[in-house]
Amino acid sequence: MDNKQDYQAKLNAQLDEWKAEIAKLQAKAEAAGEEAKEDYREAVDGLQKRRETLKVQLREMAKAQDAAWKDIKTGADAAWDDLEVAMKRAWSRFT
Repeated sequence: MDNKQDYQAKLNAQLDEWKAEIAKLQAKAEAAGEEAKEDYREAVDGLQKRRETLKVQLREMAKAQDAAWKDIKTGADAAWDDLEVAMKRAWSRFT
C-alpha cells in the first residue's frame, strides 16, 4: 500500500481491532486462576508494548514528509508483523 492516508487508516483500524482483542485477553486473565493470571498478564503486557510501538510509528508517519514516510512505513510493517504473530500466538495459547 503506497498511499500514506490509506495506510494510516488501515493501521488505525487494525490497532483498534487489536485493542479489543487485548481487552478480551485481559478479561480472561481476570477470570483465570492465580497461576494462569500471571501467564495472561505477561502475554497482555507484551502485546500492549508492541501495540504502543506501532502507535508511536503511526504518529511519526503522520508527521513525516511524503519522501520520509516510506522509511517509517518499513518499520511499521515490521512492527505490524511482530504484533500480528504475537497476537496469534497468545490466542492459540490461551484459547
